[in-house]
Amino acid sequence: MSLSPSEMDSARRQAAEAALGEVKPGMKVGLGSGRTADHFVRVLGTAVRDGLRIVGVPTSEQTAALARSEGIPLATLDAEPILDVVVDGADEIDPQLRLIKGGGGALLREKIVASSARRMIVIADSAKLVDRLGAFPLPIEVIPFGLVSTRGRIEEAAGKLGLSGTLKLRERGGAPFVTDSGNHILDASFGLIADPDRLAAVLDAITGVVEHGLFIRLAAGAIIGDGHGVRRL
Repeated sequence: MSLSPSEMDSARRQAAEAALGEVKPGMKVGLGSGRTADHFVRVLGTAVRDGLRIVGVPTSEQTAALARSEGIPLATLDAEPILDVVVDGADEIDPQLRLIKGGGGALLREKIVASSARRMIVIADSAKLVDRLGAFPLPIEVIPFGLVSTRGRIEEAAGKLGLSGTLKLRERGGAPFVTDSGNHILDASFGLIADPDRLAAVLDAITGVVEHGLFIRLAAGAIIGDGHGVRRL
C-alpha cells in the first residue's frame, strides 16, 4: 500500500517514537541524519528535557545543530569511541537488513558512527522496504582529485558485475555538492543490484572511493512505521 506524503511523515514519526525505547539512561547514542532521523532527534530531545541523561554523537553538522537546539548533550566520536546504539534512517532496506543510505550526503560519517556502535537500529516508513536494493541510486563518496579517473574505474568495475547505468555528480545550487568531509558524491543508477555484498567489496577496493552507501552487516534491527503502527525486523 502506497502512502501519501503526510502518511509517510506520520509513519516516520511513529518509528522514531518507538525507537526511543532502545535508549536507556547513561547511554552513548549515535544520532543519524535525514528526515526520519530528525524525528528521532526531536523525540530524544523531549526525553532529555524530561530528565533522560544520555550523550549524543551526531553523524552530520546538520544533525549536530538540530540536537543542540533540542538541548541534547553532544560529544565527538573521538571522545566517545564506543557507542551503545545508533538510530538512523535508510533510503532502502532489503529482507537481510542490507541498506542503501546517503541520500542526504552524510554516508561516510553515518557508516563510521554505525561501525562504532554496539547496535544499529534503522527507522523508516514502509515505503523504504524493498525486495532488492537498487531502485534508489547508490551514493558513492569520492575524492574530488582525479574524479574522472575514479568514475571510469567505478564504471568498469560495475560492468564486470553486469551493472550499467549513469553515474551522476551530485550538485547543489549549480555546483558540486560537498560533503561534511570535503568530498563529492556520485549517484550511481545501476538498477536492481543482484549481489550487494560483492558490489560493496568491489567499490571498497577502488582508490579514490572514500565510501559508498551500501550498509551491510551493520543494522541489528529495523523499526518500520506504516501510518497505523510499527513493526520490527
